[in-house]
Amino acid sequence: MPACLTCPDRALPAPESLILSCRLSPGDVLTLTAAVESLHATYPGMYLTDVRTPCPDIWRNNPHITPMADEAGRVLELHYPSIHQSNLAPHTFLAGYAAHLGELLGLPLALTTNRPHVYLSPEERAAPPEAICSELAGHGRPFWLVSAGVKRDFTAKQWPVEWYQKVVDMLAGRVRFVQVGAAEHDHPRLQGTIDLRGKTTLRQLLRLAFAAHGGLGPVTFLQHAMAAAEKPYVALVGGREPAAWVTYPKQATLHTVGQLDCCARGACWRSRVVALNDGQSQDRSLCERPRREFTQPVAECMARITPAEVAAVIARMMP
Repeated sequence: MPACLTCPDRALPAPESLILSCRLSPGDVLTLTAAVESLHATYPGMYLTDVRTPCPDIWRNNPHITPMADEAGRVLELHYPSIHQSNLAPHTFLAGYAAHLGELLGLPLALTTNRPHVYLSPEERAAPPEAICSELAGHGRPFWLVSAGVKRDFTAKQWPVEWYQKVVDMLAGRVRFVQVGAAEHDHPRLQGTIDLRGKTTLRQLLRLAFAAHGGLGPVTFLQHAMAAAEKPYVALVGGREPAAWVTYPKQATLHTVGQLDCCARGACWRSRVVALNDGQSQDRSLCERPRREFTQPVAECMARITPAEVAAVIARMMP
């Protein structure tokens, strides 16, 4: 029986301490913040939560995080198993973590938010973007972040690098593009952009997302960061992932699911365009329709998204 909230002689039960563990990539961890937000909104005062993830910058200033020792709480390893039904029903990435957390706790837990949550300090909000990159000062044009590369494990997310360049060229004079991306991933240089590849911390990239007008790239950390900042983003999805799985408010999801035989009944979820012969399991999950005429091979489903289409969407999103 729940404690009586109006009876002063009956103490409320002490909150249970949870340590939420996720060892996946920063984009996955950023989506986990929505589950933590939903847990505390749905069951206020019932839990204290700490996290064990590879990227503590995502959790900085989060009011729902209570630092605790490893042995001080129940450890829950979190995943998003609903991904396996994402071609059959309109599941979302965000809801996947919340559903799994509810299952582990034995409680119903639905999302109470439609985006990841990042908490900037007052100092971070007040600092202009040129505090991170001096080139951002004095131009008077809105800037967009662009992530034109991918990790080697998921090259099927690659849009032609030449076409990213075409978009930058088509919008020259209207949009300043700031190219971002982790140094350890494959991010070919785009001409006419401010080059911040490998030059920002994760926290600095999050601050830039809040300062930028919008973003462009595949389903990656930058997409989730722009969603947390409630900013526009053009997501280049192709036929690899279901549109519902990766759609956020204020974002344009450019997908081609249903346009090719390989994704006629749902997203293919393939990992790589062609084999890299590096001994990794992703070489066993290859695109059925690779296009090899570009600098880097891309999937046909991605090549069907044209530079003119992307530039037009960005133009509509401009102030």
